[in-house]
Amino acid sequence: MSRTLGPAEVTPRGEGPFDGRITTYRLAYLQVTTVEADAERVSRTQALTGGSPRALVAVAVQMSGTATFVQDGRRVEVGEGDLLVYDASRPYSFDRPRRFATRVFQVPRRVLGASDTAIRQATGSVVGTADGFGAILLPFLTNMASSADGHPPAVANRLAGMVVELFDTLIAEQAHDGREDADAPSHLVRRARDHIDRNLRDPDLYPEGVARTLGISVRYLHRLFEGEGTTVGQLIRQRRLEECGRELARRSRTAPAVSAVAQKWGFVSPAHFSRAFRTAYGVSPSEWRDLGAGRPGADLLTSSR
Repeated sequence: MSRTLGPAEVTPRGEGPFDGRITTYRLAYLQVTTVEADAERVSRTQALTGGSPRALVAVAVQMSGTATFVQDGRRVEVGEGDLLVYDASRPYSFDRPRRFATRVFQVPRRVLGASDTAIRQATGSVVGTADGFGAILLPFLTNMASSADGHPPAVANRLAGMVVELFDTLIAEQAHDGREDADAPSHLVRRARDHIDRNLRDPDLYPEGVARTLGISVRYLHRLFEGEGTTVGQLIRQRRLEECGRELARRSRTAPAVSAVAQKWGFVSPAHFSRAFRTAYGVSPSEWRDLGAGRPGADLLTSSR
């Protein structure tokens, strides 16, 4: 246990012989460890934390049995099929009253984009897997663990990177679910903005699709943007208008058709586009086009991102 999951005291709970089995392997910087054992208590004390060579964050899958987990004064019950987030480098304890099986995924703290505050808030979070993000994460981890041996280094690194992205999302969602936190998970906001920029031409680009891509709820996506001074829908419309403005103001031998530019950047209705453009910039799209790239506002629009 100490070699694979970090220095800890392990005490069998039963009177008779103790039976247990540990298997572990690495996928680039990701370590996957499966533990099957009789009832036990595991305690990682403050005195033992100095024996860990590096900071690790873990997500455990309770494959069978149950556990009571304690860290940072937070006590939670982990049931079969649940996911548990914890900091593997700081003091914690597990109490497992009967035979169990668990699979632990450990990643170095340094590869995560989550803040220290978010990780501490997510510590001890039990995530159900019947629905929501847990229902997405569990089969991915299960399938990856069952077929992880023998991957070439390039594939192993990509898979490990995917796990880190998923863990970042899980930590951010748990850290903000019912808890106050002044530090917004900026990496998720950046990913949302990047996704919007890459898909501006898709007329079906809506907040629901952005949230689905990030693996978070629409409600949580809107909460991420509360500190950005805009909503997700407003950001999509603003970015589309900016791209349309640039294209319409660009000097060329033939003036682009307003309807064609609007359609190219995801506006389905030309009338809606014209109204939105006039509201944003004070002139119609055709007037903007006719004024050309020499108009001062065109320069401002080009540099507004």
